[in-house]
Amino acid sequence: MTLPPPHVMTAIEISEPGGPEVLRPVEVTVPVPKHGEILIRVAYAGVNRPDALQRAGLYAPPPTASPLPGLEASGWVAAVGPGVTRWREGDEVTALLPGGGYAEYAITPEDHALPLPEGIGLREAACLPETCFTVWSNVMLRGGLRAGERFLVHGGASGIGTTAIQMARALGARVFATAGSAEKCAACEALGAERAINYHTEDFVPLMRAEGGAHVILDMVGGDYMPRNVKALADEGRLVQIAFLKGTKAELNFAEVMMRRLTITGSTLRPQSDLAKARYARHLAKHVWPMVERGTLRPVIDSEFSLVDAAKAHWRIESNGHIGKIVMKVA
Repeated sequence: MTLPPPHVMTAIEISEPGGPEVLRPVEVTVPVPKHGEILIRVAYAGVNRPDALQRAGLYAPPPTASPLPGLEASGWVAAVGPGVTRWREGDEVTALLPGGGYAEYAITPEDHALPLPEGIGLREAACLPETCFTVWSNVMLRGGLRAGERFLVHGGASGIGTTAIQMARALGARVFATAGSAEKCAACEALGAERAINYHTEDFVPLMRAEGGAHVILDMVGGDYMPRNVKALADEGRLVQIAFLKGTKAELNFAEVMMRRLTITGSTLRPQSDLAKARYARHLAKHVWPMVERGTLRPVIDSEFSLVDAAKAHWRIESNGHIGKIVMKVA
C-alpha cells in the first residue's frame, strides 16, 4: 500500500543569486500534481550545469516551473493528477523535470517520465534524463549524426560529454573529444573516443583537419571556440551549440560557412514545449534505453552527496575536477 505524500517536505532553495553557499535546506509545501502531471517521491536528483547557472542568477526558470533547482530525478510515483494514464502510484520512474528536483517531492508532466531501463537502479537512473534528452535532441536530431561520421564533443569528461561519447559510439560514429587533463582524456578514450585532445597542450583544429574534419561538433564552450569549430568542421559539417562557458559572442567568417555549406545551430532544452520534450522521451525509450540495457551506454558517476549537502555538490561541479555526473541522495 502506498502512503499518501505529506504536506511539507525538505527542499533546497536559492536564498539569493550567488555561489554554492546560497543553497540552503528549507521546509516547503509538497506540490500537488495538476492535469497530466505526476508527483515523484525523489530517491536521487542529478546535479547539472544549468542548476549552477540558475543558482548564480544567470538562467531563470520558465514562469510556470518551480523556482527550486533540479532538472532530473528518479524515484517513485507518489500521486497522479487528473487525466494521467501511463503511471500508477508506486511505479519507479526517472524523469526530466521543469525544476524542483532538489526536494523530497517533485512534479513533472507524465510524458516526461520514463521507466527505469532494465538492469539500472535508481541512483544511475537519476543521471540519465538531462544528458540523454540533451545529447539525443542536439546530436542525433538537430545535428543529424550518422554511422561512420566523425563526431567531436568538447568537454568530453562532463556529464554531457561522457553521455555523448558513448551514444555516438553506439550509433557507429567515430568519436573525438577535448578535455582538460590527462586523466580526463584517458576517461574519454576508455568510454570510446578514439582520440581525446588535451586542450591545454594541443589544438583540436589541425588534429581534426588531419582526420578530414568533423561532420558534427557538440560545443558547450562558445567564445573563441566558435570560429575554431568552423575551421575544424568537414565540408557540409554541423556545429551544434548548447552552452557558452566562454561567452556568447564571436567573430565568424560567414563566407566560409557559405562556401563549405556548413550548418550552425543549437538549442537549450528547458524552454522547449512539453510536447517537444515528450517527443524526445519517446525517442529515448525507443533508441537510447536499449543502449543502456545492452551496457553500451552507462552513466558515469563522479560523486554522491546528500540533499542537505547540495552546496558541496555545487562546489564539486564548479571545481571542474569531476568526471561524469554528480548525484544527490534524497530518500
